[in-house]
Amino acid sequence: MNGVGVRKPKIGEKTKNGGECEGKMQCCSADNKAVKKVKNGGGIMASDALPLPVGLTNKVFFVLFFIASYFLMRRWREKIRNSTPLHVVSFGELVAIVAQLASFIYLLGFFGIDYVQNVIKSSDGSWELDDGREDLKSGECIPVAPCREREVKQVQLIKGVAVGENADEDIAAAVCNGSVASYSLESSLGDCRRGASVRRRALELMTGRCLDGLPLEGFDYDSILGQCCEMPVGFVQIPVGVAGPLLLNGLEYMVPMATTEGCLVASTNRGCKAIHMSGGATSILLKDGMTRAPLVRFASAKRAADLKYYLEHPNNAETLSLLFNRTSRFGRLQGIKCAIAGRNVYMRFSCSTGDAMGMNMVSKGVQNVLDYLQDEFPDMDVISVSGNFCADKKPTGVNWIEGRGKSVVCEAVITEEVVRTVLKTTVPALLQLNMLKNLAGSAMAGAVGGFNAHAANIVSAVFIATGQDPAQNVESSQCITMMEALNDGKDLHISVTIPSLEVGTIGGGTQLASQAACLNLLGVKGSNAESPGANSQCLARIVAGAVLAGELSLMSALAAGQLVKSHMKYNRSSRDMKTTA
Repeated sequence: MNGVGVRKPKIGEKTKNGGECEGKMQCCSADNKAVKKVKNGGGIMASDALPLPVGLTNKVFFVLFFIASYFLMRRWREKIRNSTPLHVVSFGELVAIVAQLASFIYLLGFFGIDYVQNVIKSSDGSWELDDGREDLKSGECIPVAPCREREVKQVQLIKGVAVGENADEDIAAAVCNGSVASYSLESSLGDCRRGASVRRRALELMTGRCLDGLPLEGFDYDSILGQCCEMPVGFVQIPVGVAGPLLLNGLEYMVPMATTEGCLVASTNRGCKAIHMSGGATSILLKDGMTRAPLVRFASAKRAADLKYYLEHPNNAETLSLLFNRTSRFGRLQGIKCAIAGRNVYMRFSCSTGDAMGMNMVSKGVQNVLDYLQDEFPDMDVISVSGNFCADKKPTGVNWIEGRGKSVVCEAVITEEVVRTVLKTTVPALLQLNMLKNLAGSAMAGAVGGFNAHAANIVSAVFIATGQDPAQNVESSQCITMMEALNDGKDLHISVTIPSLEVGTIGGGTQLASQAACLNLLGVKGSNAESPGANSQCLARIVAGAVLAGELSLMSALAAGQLVKSHMKYNRSSRDMKTTA
């Protein structure tokens, strides 16, 4: 044995664990072979059945296969030249066919056994049987359960850490002391839900704080593995309300909103009612194009300008488009806008992305073009695939002016009667408030695209409910709310313009069960097979319509002086105050 010796104790001899061997001396032989795999000592493996070392056997059959194949190919070529029937075979050809088939079967079923075994033994996700001891001396009996009771208890290893009967608690302790990596629990255990449970327990042990209020059960952890969230320990419950029906472009929608802010859903619902009673709203898609802006550097500003001229020259547009478009079935390059800062070039690629939000899609296309440009401009140094000229998750002027994702405008005409009876205010009061608050007030604050009352509230709520990236609320909430009087000042024309609304109906969080259900409620779940991109564009129009409803209701509450009263009624909890008292 290598490193650890295993001997059979004599009949009646006491083992280290107090057990006594009886009869056929199977304590440290049969039982251990069935249960234990001694460190560095191996165990029963599939390759043990081979008469030769597995590496040599593989080489023999590998060479035999190609020799037989080469011999048969030459013989068959001669038969074809001599017009000899192929089915007439000689003894040598028959032997070659048998050898070829035998070697093929071996290579197909057994090639690489030694390699596979090594991978299995060293894999992070494998379970090895071991005694967990490294101080056993040669000739000592490996301790197992007493032979008298004939109980065989398996001791498992995960990343070299012994796991006993209370396996999850042992693994959690190993995570705490650093013996097991927390991020590898799902792959090591082969169970995503169990991995989250063990990680949760380890977190409680490390912090000394209880997580009983954080739900664990009732969530499909397999659905988020490798795509939505790493190292989960539970999930957060966010209530989902519905506002509507929102009458938009002649269709009615019940809009799901995930939020913990009281009054938000009720206020948006009131806006939907006012729009519906006035004949509905109209939402128009102005532009659809996701952007990504890599940053490259040259030795001089002249070379940077050369790249800018090359990218913007009409003769190169077709080549660049072909390079970009080959990375996706739906991604189509729309244009490249360049900006230079000294010897640095910021290239803002814009492309259509079908029903996906499209960040990964456009990034793949950009990388393909960069690889091509590297050959055309060998002195080009790629600094980053994103140079913040995109601009993602930041309120910026370039998104406000150029747009990013979906650019949408939504409008409605609210009658004087509805303004008075439903919104409890007047048209002149709304016009004055919008001018002084949304326009002048935001200008005084130096806002970038913040010329609205609370567009971010509605955008965030719908984003969370439908599985969008909540962080992209930053640029998606850039919105300007406009109000004008119509029909001799009796009616109100209200509109919201959102130039960089970033939504998708496939990919990311949209595939999770709860979010997919909300998308299904709106009728935009998944990809549109007949017209790729139609579902995500429809979702963008719905979001704009919900923002319009929210703006209309909040502005009316402010104009009527109802905001504080409403929030005191619906957005304050007395539970904590009673507990404190």
